[in-house]
Amino acid sequence: LCAAELRRYRGAPGEPGLYLALLGRVFDVERGRKHYGPGGAYSGLAGRDATRAFASGDFTPAGLVDNVSGLSPLELLSIHRWLSFYRDNYEPVGKLVGRFYDENGAPTEALREVEAAIEEALKFQAESEQRKQQFPPCNSEWSSAKGTRFWCSRHSGGVHREWAGVPRKLFSPGWQGSRCVCVRSSGPPWGQPHSQHSDRGDLDNPHLQQYEGCPPLAEQCVLLT
Repeated sequence: LCAAELRRYRGAPGEPGLYLALLGRVFDVERGRKHYGPGGAYSGLAGRDATRAFASGDFTPAGLVDNVSGLSPLELLSIHRWLSFYRDNYEPVGKLVGRFYDENGAPTEALREVEAAIEEALKFQAESEQRKQQFPPCNSEWSSAKGTRFWCSRHSGGVHREWAGVPRKLFSPGWQGSRCVCVRSSGPPWGQPHSQHSDRGDLDNPHLQQYEGCPPLAEQCVLLT
């Protein structure tokens, strides 16, 4: 479809149907008419490719566009999730000629760039999840009387595991400052399950630093204000 044809599918009386496009893929959303039809909360998405709005939440005319330049990795992941949602729940009916597909239905360079950026975002997300499993966030609390207390448990950071760990500062390349994480203090290092050369867990990781004045193997650390 071209853009003018797609505009005819906004679900109004006399129009042939109710379609929307996302990254140039066109879906029949008639079954979601209460959401996408005239008067629905998402009626602005109908009859057009408003990919940017799926990431930004901007449903003004300025946001209901297919230009995704400048979006963050998290916003690109939001578009990816929405595309999966429509593939799972609505019938695909074609492609929109324009930014993402040419007249022959072939992907454009713009689409290839977006898909590559989404792949990078997915890779970063997977790496972040792996880091969270290796170094779950600490629990923390602050009071003017007692200062800051960091502590680890088998559920801290929302990561359920068989070990509690000990608090450490984690410095990540490219990031300023540090954050408190729980570090496994026994067994082989992460990713080396068969290593026989260490029984210190990840304590020797070069990106970690001990909190000054805290016992090295204590499960909690109190920093005075």
